[in-house]
Amino acid sequence: MSLQQTIIQALGVKPEIDSAQEIRLSVNFLKSYLTTYPFIKSLVLGISGGQDSTLTGKLCQIAISELRAETGDTGYQFFAIRLPFGIQADESDCQDAINFIQPDNVLTVNIKAAVLASEQALRDAGIELSDFARGNEKARERMKAQYSIASMKQGVVVGTDHAAEAITGFYTKYGDGGTDINPIFRLNKRQGKTLLKTLLCPEHLYLKTPTADLEDDRPSLPDEVALGVTYQQIDDYLEGKQLDAASQKTIENWYLKTEHKRRLPITVFDDFWKK
Repeated sequence: MSLQQTIIQALGVKPEIDSAQEIRLSVNFLKSYLTTYPFIKSLVLGISGGQDSTLTGKLCQIAISELRAETGDTGYQFFAIRLPFGIQADESDCQDAINFIQPDNVLTVNIKAAVLASEQALRDAGIELSDFARGNEKARERMKAQYSIASMKQGVVVGTDHAAEAITGFYTKYGDGGTDINPIFRLNKRQGKTLLKTLLCPEHLYLKTPTADLEDDRPSLPDEVALGVTYQQIDDYLEGKQLDAASQKTIENWYLKTEHKRRLPITVFDDFWKK
């Protein structure tokens, strides 16, 4: 089996999808998780205004609304969390995403003071964060806030990781990569767009340029610039299509280099450390 085939199998990507079926699969997955663990009553998700959190948020709200209707239990709730660092440049998109999702609850936690305090504490200890490291600090502070909210709302933290992100490890370890449940894992980027079209999402929310927007020195840096490969190429690769040698090598190098991100902490019983 080629490395491409191994990766596709590991990430569960289909070459073609039925968007309505995939929506139902994700919704049922979330509902099943909640009903399996009756002490869990809520889903908690950070909303950035981008494609992935918009799609995941809509799926969460559908699942929660269906559970309430089916069980009569009003304790089931979805919490959409806004997590700006100061004032977010694309705040209007965030609000459009919220309007599309129509979440039960919207909470805003401005992470700027917490990140700056953490950065100063490290500086006092003699550690000066680079701009890139500060970006990871932001991602981890956002996840910390979501887990704090989840702990007070009988909830679990929902992630937005999908196949086109997982293959490149394009997320912060124990930041946006540290979640409880990932309902869109298996989809690539264009498949996510297809689901949003089916859900009648405003198109500017899924046509906007994807960016993690974590670095102050390079604000709104496009993902594709950071990765050195386009999402169209990544999606083609995940659907088993032939790519030019350079692009294929870039994608596979990202996958191999970020393998540690897709694993639980390594122990002596894990063969990963022996490689």
